Amino acid sequence: MPWATSRVRGIDAAFVSDYVSVNRANWDSRVPHHLAGYDLASFRSDPEFISHVVHYDQARLGSLAGLDVVHLQCHIGTDTLSLFRLGAQSVTGLDFSAPALEVATKLAHDCGASIDYVESEFYGALDVLGHARFDLVYTGVGALCWLPDIHRWAETVAGLLRPGGRLFIREGHPVLWALSDPRPDGLLVLDYPYFETDAVTFFEEKTYVDHEGALASPESQSFNHGLGEIVTALIDAGMTVTSLEEHRSVPWAALDEMMEQIDGGEFQLRQGRDRVPLSYTLQAIKSARS
Repeated sequence: MPWATSRVRGIDAAFVSDYVSVNRANWDSRVPHHLAGYDLASFRSDPEFISHVVHYDQARLGSLAGLDVVHLQCHIGTDTLSLFRLGAQSVTGLDFSAPALEVATKLAHDCGASIDYVESEFYGALDVLGHARFDLVYTGVGALCWLPDIHRWAETVAGLLRPGGRLFIREGHPVLWALSDPRPDGLLVLDYPYFETDAVTFFEEKTYVDHEGALASPESQSFNHGLGEIVTALIDAGMTVTSLEEHRSVPWAALDEMMEQIDGGEFQLRQGRDRVPLSYTLQAIKSARS
C-alpha cells in the first residue's frame, strides 16, 4: 500500500528497471515495524482468529474445503494463515521479501499451520510454483500497485490456476490510488495517474501502521491500473469475470483524517462517502478448456 504521510513523489520519464530492488528494500524495511501492527499475538492465542481483511472477504470466498490455494504477495502471512484457517486443503504463500517470509514461516509454525512459503518476485511465480497447480489464487489489498504490467499479471494468475480455478482479489480502487493527498479544503482531487503508466516514485518515512522511527529504505516505485485495464487483461488471459463489486470502505485510513473507522476494521469517508469507491472485489474463473 503506497499511501502514508509525508509523501514526496514524481513520475519517472522512463521505466525504472530496478523497481523490484527498490521495492524489495522498502518492504524489507517495513517488516520490523509490522511485527506490532499486524496483531500477531491474536493469531497465536486464538486458533480461530483470522485477519480483518479475510474476515471481510469470507462471505464472498465461500468454502475453501478441498482447495489448493496460493496467496500472491503475501507479506508476513497473516492473510495466508487466515486462508488456512478457513479450511483450505493446502496453502502456499509467495512474496519477494525474505524477512517478511521469515516472520510468516515462524507465525505459521507457532500456530501449527502447514503453509508452504516461497520467495520470488511476482512475475517469477510460474517458474517457482509451476503451471496449473491451484484451485484458488488469492490477492489482498495493496498488491497490484507494485506491479508495472497488468497483462503480465493476468497471464501469471491464469497460468497458476487449474482449468475451472478461481481468482479472488480485493484491492484498493484505482480511483483511490489516483486521489491527491488529503487537502485542507476537504476536496477529493484526482492528482496521480489512473491508467497504467511509468512508475511513480514515493519517499515515505512511515508505513501504514503506527511505529517509532523512520523506514530504513523509504523509496518505493508504484503503478496504477484502471479498472477496465484489469478486467480486459483477465479476459485476454482466458479468464471469465464472474463478479465485480465496488466498496465504500478500505482496511486502513487511506485519506488520514478524512476517514473514520467502522466495524470490521474498515475505514470510510467521514463525509460524502458515496462520492468515490475506495476498494473493489473481483472474481474470475479460468476456462475449463484452458
